Amino acid sequence: MSARLTDRVARLMRAMTIDEKIGQLNMLSGGLVVTGPGEPGDYMAALKAGSVGSLLNLFGRGQVREVQRIAVEETRLGIPLIFGYDVIHGHRTIFPIPLAEASAFDPALWERTARIAALEAAAEGLTLTFAPMLDVSRDPRWGRMAESGGEDPWLTARFAIAKVKGFQGDDLKSPLSIAATAKHLAAYGASVAGRDYAQVEVSERSLHEVYLPPFEAAVAAGVAAIMPAFTDMDNIPLTAHVAILRDMVRRQWGFEGVIISDYTAINELVPHGVAADVTEAAALALKAGVDIDLMGLAYVEGLPKALQSGAVSMEHIDQAAQRVLMLKEELGLFDDPYRDAAVKFDHKARRVEHRDIARDAARRSIVLLSNRGNILPVTQPPRRVAMLGPLANAQAEMLGPWSGAGLIEDMVPFLPGMRAAWHESEILYAPGVSIEGGDTKGIEAAVGFAERADIVLLCLGEERYMSGEAASRARPDLPGHQEALARAVLATGKPVIVLLSSGRPLIVPWLFEVAQAVLATWFLGSEAGHAVADVITGQWSPSAKLPVSWPADRGQVPVFYAHRPSGRPMAPANRYSSKYLDLPNEPLFPFGHGLSYTRFTHRDFNVSPSELRAGAKVTLSVSVRNDGPVAGEETVLFFLRDPVASVSRPVLELKGMGKAWLEPRQTKTVEITLSTDDLAFPGTDYAPRLEPGVIEFFAGPSARDEDLLKAEVHVVV
Repeated sequence: MSARLTDRVARLMRAMTIDEKIGQLNMLSGGLVVTGPGEPGDYMAALKAGSVGSLLNLFGRGQVREVQRIAVEETRLGIPLIFGYDVIHGHRTIFPIPLAEASAFDPALWERTARIAALEAAAEGLTLTFAPMLDVSRDPRWGRMAESGGEDPWLTARFAIAKVKGFQGDDLKSPLSIAATAKHLAAYGASVAGRDYAQVEVSERSLHEVYLPPFEAAVAAGVAAIMPAFTDMDNIPLTAHVAILRDMVRRQWGFEGVIISDYTAINELVPHGVAADVTEAAALALKAGVDIDLMGLAYVEGLPKALQSGAVSMEHIDQAAQRVLMLKEELGLFDDPYRDAAVKFDHKARRVEHRDIARDAARRSIVLLSNRGNILPVTQPPRRVAMLGPLANAQAEMLGPWSGAGLIEDMVPFLPGMRAAWHESEILYAPGVSIEGGDTKGIEAAVGFAERADIVLLCLGEERYMSGEAASRARPDLPGHQEALARAVLATGKPVIVLLSSGRPLIVPWLFEVAQAVLATWFLGSEAGHAVADVITGQWSPSAKLPVSWPADRGQVPVFYAHRPSGRPMAPANRYSSKYLDLPNEPLFPFGHGLSYTRFTHRDFNVSPSELRAGAKVTLSVSVRNDGPVAGEETVLFFLRDPVASVSRPVLELKGMGKAWLEPRQTKTVEITLSTDDLAFPGTDYAPRLEPGVIEFFAGPSARDEDLLKAEVHVVV
């Protein structure tokens, strides 16, 4: 870090007292919103005393400017503040939750929505976001799956790169860029039993192959900050994990940015059982490489004592303070603390443009899970439609969890979206039941509307805060009395299309057996209603695919496609094989599943050359034809398998993807190029290893075996 220290930062470091240096490591809440436990405290008094270096949860041009003015004009050294906030899937314009947006399999879209979020956030004074969240997630009981890119490390790494680029732009000094924070390093998504904040049990191989790659990709993309997970790794909390934070992230990966604790995570080293008090906790975190203490006051209270006792050195404090000051330098805050160019950016004037992009993002995120009898699309407006269920007109729920500064009144739920599309149809609306709790008295009226209708749109799912942080669900199914409502409506025999809103796969196999069609509508954001209308009416042919496997039963959890082969793989006729007695091994819907209104055929899968040496490249190509009646977009997934290696490899590994927009009867070739580095794997020492032998490649629309074409290449080392 010191190698790139600017003269200004060096001068400041010489001028600062110990307390002022520690103050730069202290992040407090501005209290505009609440995102964690505890009271925000008097941040203004701390600011004037020189004992705070950054704030979170304070935005709005006027408020931020006044607080920044005090930092610059009324403190001894005039050091500007960083203003952070959870800009996860939009700031004012709300885009689909990350899990939904990952369903688009579209890095260009991910970057575009992050760029808009950055523009809107910067215009309101923010300079840092606590995003992207890069925890590979394979357990739908864990509520924070909603914030993730799904179950696959390769896909999540692409998500990481796109989001970092979108938030930070081409130049972090630009007043319209904000610093990104890659969180939560690492394996937070593997919390035992899907319970938030619980212990984590993963092998070192899983850590290196599954949970670390997205963070390493973010570092390579230039991410400004990293946030360790609340959880532990090998019984050491990540907030104090020297081997991961200092030795690997800083020394091996070369990360020179800022490491920010999660909310009060340093203090939580005490209940974790690795620190006796806040002084010891502060010393452990600082020596591990954590630069900023978020809302814990552990550094302010504990580091002076730790320094006095010799538990930390002045060098530890100096290194952390330098990194914080260098981030402020890189953000251009010393030269432009108010980021005046951002004031001139009128994001309200771009409201229509941003909402158009939100609508496109939302419809690209809707997964058509089932479509029996091709009931969808409904191209001719029905005479009478019943819109039923507690999510039909749930304006607030469209925001989803972690909804930035989005306003409820700006959200378009399903009912007005469909009314705008089918303005000549009679639409009968009844919620039937509440999302959770309540009684069943409204079911009778809802059934009555269904019986009178030509078609039913049944809108079911979760309340938005049932996903996200502190929202683990042991039974991720339909909450409340929604199942009773659904079964009563389905019993009418009318054609029923289900819109399923959630932040995770909901385990409702019975629903797919009876409903004519089911759409995973997740939480789609500002333009949810219009996007759903586009899909239902056929204005947009569904193109999204599941970034997670959708379980048939919670007894399968965790279930994911990239499992390792067993010595006794599942064989239906063999009792002594890896299988259940009462369930299939396969999920209800595999990774990559997603139907369209047209039919795509994949053929002529070629791999060239057929023999590879280290340092060479291989091209994979497949022909895709639209054999259906309408135009549509197909995403081709490319997998590999190393069938014989020194370390047992997964049955499939995603290595690439490509898209093709096809008119009816049109054929295109989808092609990607890989290097032999992409074929390597962590060896017994976890260093990349390329071994000789056959590599199997696969191409197709999903990870389901019968969907895949196969080709081989021979590696010569």
